[in-house]
Amino acid sequence: MSDDRKTLLLTGASRGIGHATVRRFNREGWRVITCSRHPFPEECPWGGGRADHVQLDLSDPADTINAVELIRDKLDGRLDALVNNAGVSPKGPNGERLNTLNTDLMDWGKVFHVNFFASVVLARGLQEELAAARGSVVNVTSIAGSRVHPFAGAAYATSKAALAALTREMAHDFGPLGVRVNAIAPGEVETSILSPGTEKIVAKLPMQRLGQPAEVADAIYYLCSDQSSYISGAEIEVNGAQHV
Repeated sequence: MSDDRKTLLLTGASRGIGHATVRRFNREGWRVITCSRHPFPEECPWGGGRADHVQLDLSDPADTINAVELIRDKLDGRLDALVNNAGVSPKGPNGERLNTLNTDLMDWGKVFHVNFFASVVLARGLQEELAAARGSVVNVTSIAGSRVHPFAGAAYATSKAALAALTREMAHDFGPLGVRVNAIAPGEVETSILSPGTEKIVAKLPMQRLGQPAEVADAIYYLCSDQSSYISGAEIEVNGAQHV
C-alpha cells in the first residue's frame, strides 16, 4: 500500500470489538497502529505487524503519557482517527459484579485510568496530528454508562458515563481544530468475555439477538469516515434497541 494511507490509532485491539475494528479499517486500506499492554501477537494476520504496534499499560498514567512520543514517531505528522476502545471491568473472586460498596479503591483508579483518562491523554497529546488530518476521535462507551447493569461493575459503569461526558467536552474543544469527537455505546455484543446469564438479557431485547463485533466496527468506521463529516458530540447506541 502507498504511504498516503489514512492512519488509525486503536487501543484495545487484541480481541472482540477491537479486533473487528482492525479488520474493518484494514479492509478499507487504512494503516492501523494498535496499542495494548501485550506484545504484538505474531499470529495476527491484519495490520502492519510489530512495526505498527505500541506496547503500553493504559492503567499506568506515566506509561500512557510517555507513549505519546513513541506514537508520534510512528506518524507522518497526521492522524486520521483515534479510537479509544480499551476497557477493563474487574470482577469479584467468583466472577461476580463489584458494586460501590465492595470495589477496592485501587481498582477504581485502574479502571478510570484505562477507561477514561487514557482517552483524553492520547487525544490531547496527539492534537496536532489530529488537526493536521482534520481527523476524528471515537470513544467507546457502553449501555452500562446510562443504567445499572447486572454484570458490569460500578467502576466500569461510572467510567463509561464519564467518558460520554468527556466526549461532549472534547467535541466542543476539538471542534475549532477541525477534529470531530463522537462516541458509540455498545450493548450486549458476542465476544469471548460474555457473562453467564447474558441470554436472559438477550431474550428481552427488541431485536432478540446479540450484536456482532463487526456491526460495532461498522459504526466506528462510519464515524471516522467522510460520511459523518457533520456529526460531532454524538453518542450512537449500538445495542439492538436495548436502550429504549
